[in-house]
Amino acid sequence: MNDQNTAQNNAVALRTRLRQARTEIPEAQRSRGALLMRGRLFTWLNAVREQASKQGNAAPATVAAFWPLTGEPDLRPLLKQWAEAGISVALPAIREPDAPLEFRAWVPGDALQRGAMGVQEPSPDRPVVRPDVVLVPTLGYTLQADRLGYGGGYYDRTLADLRQTGHAFTSIGIAWNEGFLEDEYVPAAHDERLDAILTPDGWVPEPPLLGPSAPTGGVIGSFMLR
Repeated sequence: MNDQNTAQNNAVALRTRLRQARTEIPEAQRSRGALLMRGRLFTWLNAVREQASKQGNAAPATVAAFWPLTGEPDLRPLLKQWAEAGISVALPAIREPDAPLEFRAWVPGDALQRGAMGVQEPSPDRPVVRPDVVLVPTLGYTLQADRLGYGGGYYDRTLADLRQTGHAFTSIGIAWNEGFLEDEYVPAAHDERLDAILTPDGWVPEPPLLGPSAPTGGVIGSFMLR
């Protein structure tokens, strides 16, 4: 099967298949998978910040995450934990169609409002931030960290805009194992490749920012990286 993300090869059907696959994940597996991803993200960010401190570099201080839509991995307990530990957290908001997202600051207890596409967003009066780490909801992914999204192009436009303005950041797709795409998949020209994908099974292709000596198995802290 050629899973190319083009109209000719029926990307709509591919997205429908992947959505269906994730709805069929048993609840116990879904809960455990989200827990594993939260643990890996927690220990990864700690390791990156510790490494930056030892090297005298600026450590990532702001994470852009997302409030889960139905079927997406739930990272909310981790967002609260990060905020309480002094990590700045932001959530995406849609300003207008065909424009990049903006990331608005969020702290536990903030009221959210339903925005376009049904996404829960911070209110427009919250500060807009430029994140060091962007967690990207991901429907499908490849071993090279190519991402298949939902078809609106919001994250592709946003990541491209951040890069074009020279802002340094790390992008991590958050995906279920069921979103894996075979080698035949060819991303569209506008699709932005991510720095890594995180699934319940681990990092694809490897944890970002930790250098070539970073383990692809074993543990960092108390959670497995792969």
